[in-house]
Amino acid sequence: MRYSSWFFRKKYRTLPQTKAQKQAHTDFIDASLAQNLVVLQSIFTHTPDLIVREFTIKHTGEPAALVYLMGLVDKSSINNNVLKPLQFDTDITDTDGSFRLSIGQILRLNTWPLVENAILQGRSLLFVNGRLETFALDTQGWPQRAIEDPAIEASLKGAHQGFVETGTQNIALIRRYISNRELKMKELTVGLRANSAVSLLYLADVANPEVLQEFEDRIKMLDVDTVINTGELAEYIEDNPYSPFPQFILTERPDAAASQILQGRIVAVLDRSPSVLVGPVTFTSFFQSVDDYSTRWSIATFIRLLRVFAFFIATFLPAFYIAVISYHFEIIPIKLLLTIGEFRGRVPFPPFVEAVIMEITLEMMREAGVRLPAPVGQTVGIVGGIVIGQAIVQAGLINNIMVIVVAFTAIASFILPNYDMVAAIRLIRFAMMIAAAMFGFVGIIIGMMTMIGHLISLESLGTPYTTPFAPMRFADWKDTFIRMPVWKMRKRPLSARPIQSTRQVDNHPEGDGK
Repeated sequence: MRYSSWFFRKKYRTLPQTKAQKQAHTDFIDASLAQNLVVLQSIFTHTPDLIVREFTIKHTGEPAALVYLMGLVDKSSINNNVLKPLQFDTDITDTDGSFRLSIGQILRLNTWPLVENAILQGRSLLFVNGRLETFALDTQGWPQRAIEDPAIEASLKGAHQGFVETGTQNIALIRRYISNRELKMKELTVGLRANSAVSLLYLADVANPEVLQEFEDRIKMLDVDTVINTGELAEYIEDNPYSPFPQFILTERPDAAASQILQGRIVAVLDRSPSVLVGPVTFTSFFQSVDDYSTRWSIATFIRLLRVFAFFIATFLPAFYIAVISYHFEIIPIKLLLTIGEFRGRVPFPPFVEAVIMEITLEMMREAGVRLPAPVGQTVGIVGGIVIGQAIVQAGLINNIMVIVVAFTAIASFILPNYDMVAAIRLIRFAMMIAAAMFGFVGIIIGMMTMIGHLISLESLGTPYTTPFAPMRFADWKDTFIRMPVWKMRKRPLSARPIQSTRQVDNHPEGDGK
């Protein structure tokens, strides 16, 4: 056995293609129905769910075959709208040779790669003997779930509709919010082994063409087997893949996606994914929620400021505790210091180890709660929090103050509306704890300055991540960490780089119908 195989991956030779497979990817469709079926069987070998239904068209007397993959088609549509008219109707052929079938779209294909892709996408293919083309029938139909309330982005006053796993339905949900002819769409395909349809939705007279082209180019450059979900797509096309901060917004709410399009941003809808991708975005975008615009502006502003406060608590509070207990205990009032000292005297570990034990325990309970069914997950969270927290204090492993700090940190992280930003904060928190354990307040300041510098250097589709603060754009401050009344926000945000900035005219309410 060669030792080099321990370190280097062995290169496997690809299986040679059969003559029929090579022919299938290079040749056009043959006029002979029998020859076409032979090529088809050579392409879809070991595919028992491939259905080939041979019959004779009554009107013309031509032998024909209908080919489709069972489970990807609507059987009632095939039986009632395709097979029944072709086998029993006497006047079904048009003068151009096509068939008058009561289904949506009928495409004419003449090469085998197009035929293969159409079958895999759920279309049924009608082969007719003597013709150098085949008809791809729009009979797609697969199991779908109903439109439900979004699981992650719950809303108090917003719509209770969430995206599903079918791209066309998700596009229709967005169109219900933006019924305007300027809502355009670009169709792209990603993946060599399994094609994934990506649709870019934007307002043609608002979205910046340079941003749209950049978005499109990054998706076109992908050379991968396939893309399963939007999170995977975002990781492929983001500006800085090593940053912990998300550079695209993933939302499962149609109203949120429509709102972003109206601001001039671009939405990518990936078929088979229950969320869509929004870009370009800024740091402040992750502190905004749909409910902010359905409550009074003063309340929305208060909640947004609360989220900013929660961001600092969730990021720095454990690190602050470690720094104070380890290096700067002189800033604690004497009575509180005596209490803390009493609790700390029973604990054999330094504050950093205490914090790591509690944070790891919290992360484990959080992950366990997510993976389990909802009722069981809630039980695990409550029982874990109460029982384990109390037991671990009584055992002398952790002191009460540390439990309070971690619990307060966890509550603060739940206030933020975006899951990806919360995940980034969870990661950064550990880095801050290490910095605080090594250098106290100096370490926290170094960590904070490093984080700010990193945020300033980030971009999303070429747009500065920290705008409107760096670079400074005062016009966008109306809808950042504060929210001014909607009638004051006459312009679209500059961070979206729109080519048409006016969102509304002066709609200042004057009361009494004036």
